[in-house]
Parts: sequence; C-alpha cells; structure tokens
Amino acid sequence: MDGNSQMTEDARYPVRFSVEYPDRQLNRLTTAFRLIVAIPILIVAATVGDEWVGYGRGSETAAGSGGLLFLAPLLMIVFRQKYPRWWYDWNLELLRFTNRVCAYLALMDDRYPSTDEQQAVELDFPYPDAKEGLNRWLPLVKWLLAIPHYIVLIFLWIGAVIAVIIAWFAILFTGRYPRGLFDFVLGVLRWGNRVTAYAFVLVTDRYPPFRLSP
Repeated sequence: MDGNSQMTEDARYPVRFSVEYPDRQLNRLTTAFRLIVAIPILIVAATVGDEWVGYGRGSETAAGSGGLLFLAPLLMIVFRQKYPRWWYDWNLELLRFTNRVCAYLALMDDRYPSTDEQQAVELDFPYPDAKEGLNRWLPLVKWLLAIPHYIVLIFLWIGAVIAVIIAWFAILFTGRYPRGLFDFVLGVLRWGNRVTAYAFVLVTDRYPPFRLSP
C-alpha cells in the first residue's frame, strides 16, 4: 500500500454508509405514490420503536423501550467500560433497517425495504473496544459536543427534502434519479449516520467530519 492510499484509509471515518445508485429505470407508479405505499413499513418501524427490548426471557432490559439503545450503553461504558455485543448488534441492525426505509422514502431504491436483508443500503461500523478504544467519560458529553452538527444537519435535511421533491418529478418524467441529487441525498444520510454513531450509539470517539463524502 502506498503512502497516499494509507493516508486516505486513515482519513476515512469508521462509520461507512453507502446506497447503490439505481442505474436503471425506476418504477414510476410506486414512486408516484411512495408515501402511501410506504405506510405498512412505516408502521413496522414505529412498532419496533415501541417494543420493549429484553434479553434472556426478560431477565435483562437494555433500556426502557425500543429504538436505539443509548442510556444503557452509556452507563456501561462509564461504570464498567463494557459495551455488550448484543446491544451493539441491536443498534447496528436497527440503523440498517431505518436507513433502508429512509432510502425508500427518498426514492433512492424502488425495492420495498426488507426487515433483514441489506439490499442497496450498506451501513457498518466497528464493534468498539470499550476498555481500550473508548474514553469512559466522553459519552456523557458527546451529545453536547455534536450540537454544531445538529445545526448544519437542519439545513442539510431541508436541502435533501427539496432534492427528493425534484427527483420525484424527474423519475416520473424520465424514470431516472439525477445522479447529482442522488449523491447529495446520500451525503446527507451519511452525515446523519456518522453523528448518530458518535453521539448516540457511542461506538467511536472520533469526532464526525463536516463533509458529505466518505
């Protein structure tokens, strides 16, 4: 590996997110009625968020309710310097699922979101070594340190919504998602996933970069 490749690899953020560009004719009918067609999977996603999360027939509870596990991993990192593997697996798989739903709503894929298969959406981040790789006190303030990202993301999400609306018309008339709009929406989703992994899933101490690119 040459020096430039090593520098590129070192600069790459540990949260990796991508959506395969649909270089084909997209389904105009399901695109036209995407918000209606997506209702069943949105109900499933909401149900997952409301379920109680238990382990071992309810003998252990990671958090008060479903959705991303935040408080329990935070307490374990601070007091025990541990990040239970199954909590990590839950957060990763839940984020993968919700990102498939987001990509579908953003018209980036016309295949109905799967509850288990990755499809065109890829999300990954490494399992953290809580004892050696994470600062035990940093999780207490990560959500606060990420405030500049929240502000930027507000404007980016507004831009992404506008981009999706333009793409909606483009797909209806041409059957294709304009590549520039696709890459922008992809970048916004990537940015949001980095911030979530840093501030709420707590799997890395590396501060998220202010960029849309990988």
